[in-house]
Amino acid sequence: MPSLGDLVRHLATVERYMYAETVVGRPSRYAGCGRELADGYDAVLAYFDRLDEEAKAIFRGLSDADLSRKCQTPAGTAITTWKWLRAMCEHEVHHRGQIYLMLGILGVSTPPLFGLTSEEVRARSLP
Repeated sequence: MPSLGDLVRHLATVERYMYAETVVGRPSRYAGCGRELADGYDAVLAYFDRLDEEAKAIFRGLSDADLSRKCQTPAGTAITTWKWLRAMCEHEVHHRGQIYLMLGILGVSTPPLFGLTSEEVRARSLP
């Protein structure tokens, strides 16, 4: 089972070196998510922040025309760029679920994703 650090490094690395590279026509440079990239709480968060900023700078540079053209996935599949970026969001959601589950097992409370907890929604709902 991956560690929390592995998951955070994976999210940062795949966003920057797979998605951000491929949407501008370059091949994926994803090389894994091991501790050699960043080790320890502060280093992992700094690594995530740095790669996230780099990826966002690339994404901000995409025009509407860029989003409508095809890009190539690492599997060699041509896909419309905006759909590939949507897949990136879906990939992040998948791993966010893993992270929330792992934190829950450890007894660490997590913020609600949409502003309210399940219990708060229930309390505000009609009987």
